[in-house]
Amino acid sequence: MKDLISQIFSIETKEQFEKAALKVFKHQAKNCSVYCKYISHLRIKPEEISSSDHIPYLPISFFKSHNVLSSTEETEITFSSSGTTGMSQSRHLVTDVKVYEQSFNSAFEQFYGDPEQTCFLALLPSYLERDGSSLIYMVDALLKQSKHKDSGYFLHNHDDLFKKLKELQASGQKTILIGVTYALLDFVEQHKITFPELVVMETGGMKGKRKEMVREELHEILQNGFGVNAIHSEYGMTELLSQAYSYGNGIFNCPPWMKINLRDTNDPLSLIANNKTGGINVIDLANVNSCSFIATQDLGRVFEDGSFEVLGRFDNADIRGCNLLIG
Repeated sequence: MKDLISQIFSIETKEQFEKAALKVFKHQAKNCSVYCKYISHLRIKPEEISSSDHIPYLPISFFKSHNVLSSTEETEITFSSSGTTGMSQSRHLVTDVKVYEQSFNSAFEQFYGDPEQTCFLALLPSYLERDGSSLIYMVDALLKQSKHKDSGYFLHNHDDLFKKLKELQASGQKTILIGVTYALLDFVEQHKITFPELVVMETGGMKGKRKEMVREELHEILQNGFGVNAIHSEYGMTELLSQAYSYGNGIFNCPPWMKINLRDTNDPLSLIANNKTGGINVIDLANVNSCSFIATQDLGRVFEDGSFEVLGRFDNADIRGCNLLIG
């Protein structure tokens, strides 16, 4: 397994990705019981899969009803999704948290450079106020790696955050403010700053605190509030061990071990061509001890260079095919 993990994080070419994806698929089709049963119900024979384009994707809702594991090792940590009262939560059982650490550290450095030289300010109240957030686990690690004394969390103390941003701007310090969308909006309603060098990264979601907004309107408000030319974004979820990042305009790029494909919304087992709208399927090879091939509930578009945008979510909570393994 160590050799496979090393191979995953050494990917540089499409050919290397393809080879690793097939190897991970064969491993998970054999060792992940829920994925194995799902493939069997689809009457797909893993040994006949010779291209990643033909790998079946496990509907993400199975993380709410099953333990999705491809490893017999003990679980080191369980990440859980946020959810309103009465709703079932996704649970991601992680048997080797070092793989997650390698994934987010490598990806962050690829997109944003050495975290040691960065001051991180985190405005993530809804995440901090619950247990099991994979995002908080990542941000905790980045805060510890930062050598800047002012790196830290902010809950609802917006006056303190405003003062800190003014100080960091005056000193010319490289700064990243990562925040849940509604909290960033709350902040700019109270405070306005012109800090063009600041990286403002929204993690998405109103968490039931505000009315949902289209991305263009949201980013325009935040750009004006912080005085920046673009709003960065992070695309990740409880069920994954990798994140994609956007430098602006809602266009995301993946690290080398992660890929987005689109499925036909009316035929979930069929992939569709780039530049069309479809359901987002994620290949996350870092998720080697769980399931790396996940059909999400997001709608999006993939471009020729592999970048993608998220356009919304399916209206109905369940994706076709989820009922194959009920019980």
